[in-house]
Amino acid sequence: METTERAADALRLVRIAPDYTEMAAGSVLISCGRTRVICTASVQEGVPGFLKGKGKGWLTAEYAMLPGSTPQRKARDGVKKDGRGVEIQRLIGRSLRAACDLTRLGERTVYIDCDVIQADGGTRTASITGAFVALCLAVDRLLQQGVLVDSPIVRQVAAVSVGVVDDVCTLDLEYAQDSRAQVDMNIVMTRDADGALGFVEVQGTGEGRSYTRGELDRLLVLGEKGILELMDAQTAALGERAAVIGKKPRLVLASNNFGKLRELRQMLGDRFDVFSMRELGIQMDVEETGETFEENALLKAHALMGLSRCATLADDSGLCVDQLGGRPGVHSARYCGVHGDDEANNRLLLQELSDKPAPHRAHYGAAVALCRPGHEDIVVYGRCDGEILGEYRGEGGFGYDPLFLSDDLGVTFAEASPEAKNGVSHRARAIAKVLEALEAGHD
Repeated sequence: METTERAADALRLVRIAPDYTEMAAGSVLISCGRTRVICTASVQEGVPGFLKGKGKGWLTAEYAMLPGSTPQRKARDGVKKDGRGVEIQRLIGRSLRAACDLTRLGERTVYIDCDVIQADGGTRTASITGAFVALCLAVDRLLQQGVLVDSPIVRQVAAVSVGVVDDVCTLDLEYAQDSRAQVDMNIVMTRDADGALGFVEVQGTGEGRSYTRGELDRLLVLGEKGILELMDAQTAALGERAAVIGKKPRLVLASNNFGKLRELRQMLGDRFDVFSMRELGIQMDVEETGETFEENALLKAHALMGLSRCATLADDSGLCVDQLGGRPGVHSARYCGVHGDDEANNRLLLQELSDKPAPHRAHYGAAVALCRPGHEDIVVYGRCDGEILGEYRGEGGFGYDPLFLSDDLGVTFAEASPEAKNGVSHRARAIAKVLEALEAGHD
């Protein structure tokens, strides 16, 4: 095959045809110049033995060049695959796994199959680029069917070849260039939801000679340029279905308390797509049998995760008064014997403190549990200190807020603005610790 005329920094003509076959969950035909690869993504329940019971999925790939893909017929793989094919399919699998959070897949396996129907150089990089689109199509179908709750695709991935041909750094080598290249390199890169790029793999070999640091830098720049163009082609082929890339995970709050929901949404920011149980049609009443805030928070978060199949966040919080030995504590919401009767709870609290000398030192405490399929639980505790007044102050907040004078603010939580309260509250401090744990690598 003769080399087509194009600039050294230009890609070959790229075409990605989605939904190329009807049976697989996702399929594409990708054409990079004269190289054509059919990529399919199939999903099956279950995972390999080393992952069973761990709550996460798996992705693996197979690659083959069909007999008529080259001018000289290529024999089909037998029981033992050829070494080159094994190397390439491992590269495809590694590359796509780098784009995924497999804990969001549940205990399922995605099988990626890349079959080269015509080879003119760059079959492995075309396979990675096309397989990513097939994976997105499969995930979109599973989300539409309700099989998945969250998209496991956390970043985009594409690949391209570069090389030094006749002492010129060149992008996207076709066979006639590759066969005489002095340097041959394959580059795989990812792009996250914020646009940050990263390398998955750089395979560089001096075929006819070694290469300089300057040539290496130029090849990496060329590769990045080509990959960004390929990523644009991927998203164009996917259309609206590109929304599965970098989609925020769903988080369900184990509460229908409007005040608490409002506070937690403000505190969590945009890391999660936050829902209440009511918004998802989930009804749950977990008996809070724990002796500590931490135990009760975990009970609720685990129960909700079992129903929602996604990340859940539950808290258990209350007022702990020093002169009452830490009461109401875990019984704060039902201190008077009726759950959620704020007025009766406050009256009982004032009654029990009426014969005790001021100041009535107390703190609000909150345990927050974040539970996610396939991840270790995160359980943290936050507190804010103050004292209980003998009279109500303020119209905002809820629960014991009109009686709780904050050390930090100098006013009761009912007098404080929601923003001020959220800045110092026990729940805000616990949520801050959750976010710190996520930033430290727990995600």
